[in-house]
Amino acid sequence: MISRRNTRMVKAGDLEIGGTSPVSIQSMLNTPAHDIDACVNQAKQLEQAGCELLRTAVPDLKAVPVISALKEAVSIPISADIHFDYKIAIESAAAGADKIRINPGNIGHPDGIKAVANECRKRKIPIRIGVNSGSLERNILKKHGHPTPEAMVESAMYHVSLLNKFDFNDIVLSLKSSDVATTVRAYELAADTCDYPLHLGVTEAGTERMGILKSAAGIGALLLHGIGDTIRISLTADPLREIEAAHDLLHALGIRRNRPVMISCPTCGRTAIELVKIASEVEQRLEKINKPITVAVMGCIVNGPGEAREADVGLAGGKGKVAIFRKGQVVRTVDQSRAVDELIKEIEAL
Repeated sequence: MISRRNTRMVKAGDLEIGGTSPVSIQSMLNTPAHDIDACVNQAKQLEQAGCELLRTAVPDLKAVPVISALKEAVSIPISADIHFDYKIAIESAAAGADKIRINPGNIGHPDGIKAVANECRKRKIPIRIGVNSGSLERNILKKHGHPTPEAMVESAMYHVSLLNKFDFNDIVLSLKSSDVATTVRAYELAADTCDYPLHLGVTEAGTERMGILKSAAGIGALLLHGIGDTIRISLTADPLREIEAAHDLLHALGIRRNRPVMISCPTCGRTAIELVKIASEVEQRLEKINKPITVAVMGCIVNGPGEAREADVGLAGGKGKVAIFRKGQVVRTVDQSRAVDELIKEIEAL
């Protein structure tokens, strides 16, 4: 059982972030901010895929209408991603944004930071301070020599102080690097420094294959130690893959158990059935089943009911035959061609 770090709770719309709330999943639109139809279409797809908080870039005042359009199109909270101009943040809040992502330090004059803090407080909108290792303040870089985890935390707490100065505390922090080890250590230090909820991610993680691996390593390591309240798996890919990967990660860690977990052996010289083909088909069929069970797909009797006896249900191969078992007990033997169908029948009967 993972013991979660105790953080304060903020709300983005109806979504609770931090405290005892479940770890939430978010992504970001990659459609042009001024193309409202494209943004709305992608937002609907992401919501259907299981996105729980959606971020959109708002690069200028002309892009602000995308906020209200998204609010009308989907029911999940919308976060506005803003840099440099405090007026965009204020207008986005007025348009209905549920969360604002800024770095107070790049907003400029303190009056601008105060105006954003006041507007967000009035509308009960949290602010995410997003620190990236590639955009640290020059004085902090000079002090630390390069983007160290300590430098990232110092930057984050500097930005926090700018908001605290104007009596604003509904804050979420992120401290992202493209280097996994740097990312993990920065979040660990932040968790020891403050009790603000943390948005986890590895920035610029890469294309789908390496991006998922780096994100799983970094985000997974932190979640296993109870650190993290909301996550984004950043990929140079369709944002839908970010949502799928995030759900898979939380499922693999046991943080979410609303569908089956499949275990399968890596095959060896004893395997006497088409295990790779069968396992792939079982995995595909399980996507439509919403039961928190463990399903085993094993290549031989050695790795079957014995090693997988803790599985709720499973199959194990023989010479052209497949044994279907429950909790280590064989219930029947079937031909290989019927193995998947018979396994699914057994699952549906649970």
